[in-house]
Amino acid sequence: MLLVDADLGLANVDVQLGLQPERDLHGLLTGRLSLRQAVLRHPAGGFDVLAGRSGSGALAAMEAATVERVAALLRDGATFWDVVLLDLGAGLAPPTRRLAASADLLLVVATDEPTSLTDAYAVLKLHGQDRPGAEARIVVNQAMDAARGRRTAATLQRACVTFLRRQVPLAGVVRRDEKVRDAIRRQTPLLTRHPGSAAAADVEALAGGLGLRAAFAAVR
Repeated sequence: MLLVDADLGLANVDVQLGLQPERDLHGLLTGRLSLRQAVLRHPAGGFDVLAGRSGSGALAAMEAATVERVAALLRDGATFWDVVLLDLGAGLAPPTRRLAASADLLLVVATDEPTSLTDAYAVLKLHGQDRPGAEARIVVNQAMDAARGRRTAATLQRACVTFLRRQVPLAGVVRRDEKVRDAIRRQTPLLTRHPGSAAAADVEALAGGLGLRAAFAAVR
């Protein structure tokens, strides 16, 4: 699996994983590095990472042609990795929208906060315009419990059906869990540090529902 930190301008995957990359997405964009050269290995997790560059205005303001080239390079990378996972930043900037539209599946992560649901609806609305008919699913994060998470998803789903005429299935619910905070502080993947936690079980169930269990199993 390849994890791409595509939060253009505010990248932090390398920090959360305790990595100190000498190569990153910027080297790929400038043509100094190939995709394989820009990638680094996360030994404990058993997956590869293409780090971003925090605070880079150049990345956040990529021109459309550059975004297209990155999307094409990542699609070509699917021949080397079984899964290419893009971690996109919040917001509706053109580069983020284009990368979202290039994905085979868009996972929209939301919480039960009204602002989060409003933002998630906006993302789904524009995604439908950018790539009509493309597949998208909802992930509810930090839910108090599974039932409340499903109710949160139902609220967003009703809005999508009513105003967008679009069915957006629920991919999964991840419960609120202090073990997540601890894993972030320790700069270690959750499934490695707390494999028996509630959130880890939810992430594994989510991965299994998407057919990605084998890719996530290596993180343990």
